Amino acid sequence: MFELIPFDRHSRSMAGFDPFRMLNEMDRRFFTGVPSVSVFNTDVIDTGDAFKLECELPGFKKEDIKIDIENDCLTISAERSSDEKDEKENYVKRERFYGSFTRSFDVSGINVDNIEAGYSDGVLTVTLPKKAAEIPASRRLEIK
Repeated sequence: MFELIPFDRHSRSMAGFDPFRMLNEMDRRFFTGVPSVSVFNTDVIDTGDAFKLECELPGFKKEDIKIDIENDCLTISAERSSDEKDEKENYVKRERFYGSFTRSFDVSGINVDNIEAGYSDGVLTVTLPKKAAEIPASRRLEIK
């Protein structure tokens, strides 16, 4: 039945073949109705003096997104819940996902006191300034 739905994003050619996406979809279909945690797509850009994370979080409100730092680990999490109604809608297919999304990043080389974040047009941008490189003090030892 669902193979006949127009605008289906599944590619039938090998050029668009992604085994990880197939496994993820199979997992989601198998555990339908079970709350799960998913990851979101993130681009990491090295700007020289900082790293910039651009996280895809469309449809979220700024209040639904949390950024926590603990033990050199930055965790971005977001939760979206569906508006449950008593009456059932006549869905043929429902692809919008409601649940928890999370992703963690190592920030051991980051100046965590100066991290900045902004959210606009469904993209969370987090700027992670790098720690200044510590240059060891040089000195000459006297030979005795």
